[in-house]
Amino acid sequence: MSKISSQRLAGSPRLGVALRALFAVFGGYGLAAASATAMALWLPMTRADAVITGTLLSFLVYAVAVLWAFSARSVARAGAGILIPAALCAALAWLGGA
Repeated sequence: MSKISSQRLAGSPRLGVALRALFAVFGGYGLAAASATAMALWLPMTRADAVITGTLLSFLVYAVAVLWAFSARSVARAGAGILIPAALCAALAWLGGA
């Protein structure tokens, strides 16, 4: 194996881990924030209880998003598994605020 191809193979897993870490940190935060907002607007309880429940559950959502980012088979699945639910929660929050 040449020196160039061995360097390319050594850099590829690092890039995958870096992308998964970015999805876990920033995508997980976005998903947690969007889900907390959507739950605060859509849960059928008093506003204060809905906000507290949504906020507390957002910590669980964030932890699951981080776990998902590193357990998915590929980086693309990790990104899709975090960004698609985040977009759905953001759409629900936008519809609930109207």
